[in-house]
Amino acid sequence: MASSSTLTSKSFLGSSRIDTASLSSDHLRKLSISSVQISFRSRLPKKLQINAAGSTFGNNFRVTTFGESHGGGVGCIIDGCPPRIPLSESDMQFDLDRRRPGQSRITTPRKETDTCKISSGVSEGLTTGTPIHVFVPNTDQRGFDYNEMSVAYRPSHADATYDMKYGVRSVQGGGRSSARETVGRVAAGAVAKKILKLYAGTEVLAYVSQVHKVVLPEGVVDHDSFSLDQIESNIVRCPDPEYAEKMIAAIDAVRVKGDSVGGVVTCIVRNAPRGLGSPVFDKLEAELAKAAMSLPATKGFEFGSGFAGTFLSGSEHNDEFYTNEHGKIRTRTNRSGGIQGGISNGEIINLRIAFKPTSTIGRKQHTVTRDKKETELIARGRHDPCVVPRAVPMVEAMVALVLMDQLMAQYSQSYLFPINSDLQEPLAIPRLEAAKASV
Repeated sequence: MASSSTLTSKSFLGSSRIDTASLSSDHLRKLSISSVQISFRSRLPKKLQINAAGSTFGNNFRVTTFGESHGGGVGCIIDGCPPRIPLSESDMQFDLDRRRPGQSRITTPRKETDTCKISSGVSEGLTTGTPIHVFVPNTDQRGFDYNEMSVAYRPSHADATYDMKYGVRSVQGGGRSSARETVGRVAAGAVAKKILKLYAGTEVLAYVSQVHKVVLPEGVVDHDSFSLDQIESNIVRCPDPEYAEKMIAAIDAVRVKGDSVGGVVTCIVRNAPRGLGSPVFDKLEAELAKAAMSLPATKGFEFGSGFAGTFLSGSEHNDEFYTNEHGKIRTRTNRSGGIQGGISNGEIINLRIAFKPTSTIGRKQHTVTRDKKETELIARGRHDPCVVPRAVPMVEAMVALVLMDQLMAQYSQSYLFPINSDLQEPLAIPRLEAAKASV
């Protein structure tokens, strides 16, 4: 290489960047291809680059789910979990049992125990701060049920769009589009719920508030006092016994016809720490909406007064402030749903998620094949006639993951230095020794 050139080169695997500003065409012709490494550097800041994978959720408390409906198994990796938290498989298993298939006549008859196994990130019953790997094996696959669906697209399912995006798809069980993917979310959400409970006494509770045309009237469930036991007292997970029976009857009516119906899951958060969420793009309700709408079969999201608030005037809708007997600022009403300006205000957070009727049904439907020929399809397989009873722990999990992620962000940004005690409340210190004793 001529001594006047500004080019620096090394072997391919260890080369430095090349300054081509002063290279002549003669220099370029003499350059050996084997000795050059071309560096493509993005002009975008790393924070603005797109993560196209789509299987990871969260920034500080990060969860990646893996696996497919009819593969070897499903699970998650939890990264960013604080260390020294008491944790075992039993903490996750309770919510996984609430999510698992085959639990009643109004859910899919697929039989899975959904027994989880933690293989890293926990030592002697405590989290170590390193990634937590959770695995749940699939034990009741029936891939032959999907022979027709390998050729014909199920109406309103992800079959067609997966082909449009990837040019290939996992036919058996729908692959990653199956609700079986949510096993990892529920396992990770159980960890988040435990930490939130230890840290601030935060409770995340969801229940079924609508099945098809059976709507639980507003005010029937007291959000200040209803319990998990009330939710779990029946197979549809509605805390009101009278409406639970009506909902079960509505599901039974379509189940025997090979059809399906949708519904609504309501979720509330009690004792949410104040100050969670950020202005503008990362508002708490925006994060909750993204989390909820990432669940399979979701079609709508409301929080607080929701769309009904559009019928009120400002004087009717505003939540007036007052100071309670403990000197805390509270609101007399809660049409804001516990969030104002994208930031939690300490009131009960309440939100509602709409789920569509299950796409895969046992009735004849018109569709097309992968080679674009019109045909008819009667889908086989085992599917929920209504997804909302099993969606309850899924919704709780996603809400808990958002709150956990936001709690860690709040602590790192706003509580790194002494707080303004006139305006801010100190974050509680969890009593880990008491928690450890209860494991």
